[in-house]
Amino acid sequence: MTGRGGSRGGTLLRTVSPGTCLEMQAALEVTARHCGRELDQYGQCVAAKPESWQRDCHHLKMSIARCTSNHPIIRQIRQACAEPFEAFEECLRQNEAATGNCAEQVRRFLQCAEQVQPASPPAGVQARPLPAS
Repeated sequence: MTGRGGSRGGTLLRTVSPGTCLEMQAALEVTARHCGRELDQYGQCVAAKPESWQRDCHHLKMSIARCTSNHPIIRQIRQACAEPFEAFEECLRQNEAATGNCAEQVRRFLQCAEQVQPASPPAGVQARPLPAS
């Protein structure tokens, strides 16, 4: 996973424990899907400023946090997939030395997350397209 270069979080996973790495992989997959622009900007900043990224890229890190906290689909995933995520975390606790044993739990969580559909707007409210960025 650390060999993954470029954008979408690949540069962020250099020095983490294997359990944290698996958990981060699951979180990054969901984040990349729904807050990819913010994640890309942060990754580019980190790569461009190896000496000062913690200070210089902090505002971009916070934009990822805002996106994941405020994005309706991520809120829905947290609610709808709480059970598979808790099973995944429990597996990591029980398999600290062999986190690869938790691949099935992470697969179930990601499968759940993929099935979550955005909530429909209330009746009578029309969804407007987002402005192009």
